Amino acid sequence: MRRLLLASLLSATAASAAPNVPPGYVQASDWLERTSQPDRYGPLNVLDGRDSTTWCVSGDAPASFTFGFKDIVTVDEVRVYTGDGSDRAAFKARARARKLTLTGIKEARSVSVEDKRGLQVVPLKPGLRGARFTLEVSERFPGAKDDAPVCVTDIVFYAGGKALNGTWLAPKLRYNGRLAPLLGTWFGGLKGAPHRFLSFYLDGTYSLTEEPLEGEVSTTVSGAYTLSGEKLSLDVPPHGRVTVRFPRGDSEGTRSPDASLAFDGPVAEAWGEEFRSQR
Repeated sequence: MRRLLLASLLSATAASAAPNVPPGYVQASDWLERTSQPDRYGPLNVLDGRDSTTWCVSGDAPASFTFGFKDIVTVDEVRVYTGDGSDRAAFKARARARKLTLTGIKEARSVSVEDKRGLQVVPLKPGLRGARFTLEVSERFPGAKDDAPVCVTDIVFYAGGKALNGTWLAPKLRYNGRLAPLLGTWFGGLKGAPHRFLSFYLDGTYSLTEEPLEGEVSTTVSGAYTLSGEKLSLDVPPHGRVTVRFPRGDSEGTRSPDASLAFDGPVAEAWGEEFRSQR
């Protein structure tokens, strides 16, 4: 019964490269002034292609991002603007990423950049494939003080010679404190070994990918979602509008590490009752 319900909800799709698909979300482990001015140094700043905005995190905190795309892409080049590029004084005062590790579906690449302002081109050979990528700052150039924050101004992804983000994406990257805790990928199935991935994107759409553990074909369903006040609704074929239980974090823009999305009824039978914020 569960498999039949799932089949009715999911349509099989072949994984294909989608060179024109922009990032649908970016999450960061933390950032400066997250509670007081969350948009000032937030992770969306690294996608907008502008040197006037930057992401920074305190010097003793982990420095990492998760990027999500709405389809599988093959990234064959990244362009990195390390440090706080807003002005020369800020660039020297704060620490700058020196070495970054980008991880795709199964492989990772370490990339190094020089200690200078501006975008630096870093080819990836061979390219990295995936719909979700993590990027970790593994080494840094020191700032003026030992505890100086580390910053990254921009990360531009390229696939097949085309930029997947840049200044043209900036109008779509406005920070929304109510939406921020939802954006990203939620995980269903066994803890530590999920096989369902429910992703929410900036453009108001979601996708659910089922990746069977025993070699069956992956399936995906997608649709629109609406977040109004405390109410989260999904358009789920063939059931129509489905309401989801979505608890808030302790403060605006945050997601509790143990947060979960809860489903009821036929959708729960097909998808599972719960999706976790962590694998």
